[in-house]
Amino acid sequence: MTHSIGIYVFDDVEVLDVTGPYEVFTCAMRVSARTTPGAPPFRVRTIGRTSALLRARAGLAVFPESDFGGAGLDVLIVPGGVVDAELAKPDVTAWIAAVARDCELVAAIGTGAFLLTQAGLLDGRQVAARQPAGMVPALPELRIEGKRRLPEHGAIVAAGGVTAGIDLSLQLVERLAGRELALATARHMDYDWGRA
Repeated sequence: MTHSIGIYVFDDVEVLDVTGPYEVFTCAMRVSARTTPGAPPFRVRTIGRTSALLRARAGLAVFPESDFGGAGLDVLIVPGGVVDAELAKPDVTAWIAAVARDCELVAAIGTGAFLLTQAGLLDGRQVAARQPAGMVPALPELRIEGKRRLPEHGAIVAAGGVTAGIDLSLQLVERLAGRELALATARHMDYDWGRA
């Protein structure tokens, strides 16, 4: 079975929050192709509000591979970064909530947890994210637990920021395609995975 993975991208998204998971899933596809015949375990793409050029943090140019109209996902990953503008867009909140209803798994990295909370997916749950200044009054239902990297809530995972997104993605590979592929992917990436 091929799992469709969508990574939401937006202006000022954290670069490694996008590229880390993207690399994990595409690497898992390459590793799997060498050992397991048949359909790849994953299909991964970036999704933007529109397909227009975005600028990630530090100015990296990103062209989303799909827009909100081309969803149909098994797994939604919402990276962090500077999310203030995204939190102010009702269509972003509505899209995340709608897509999440049909997803097998939903994951947030860092401040992406605030977007999940705004969409009603993390109310009252602990997340491993750094709280931006002024966010407490806006999202009082979110509990920050900055010391843990990967709090799990069944179908929702909310990881700490930046490199924790790589750990999160390897965990998702394990859940969706098995521990053996996750370990082989970590080895191929020369990444010291905490669950290895």
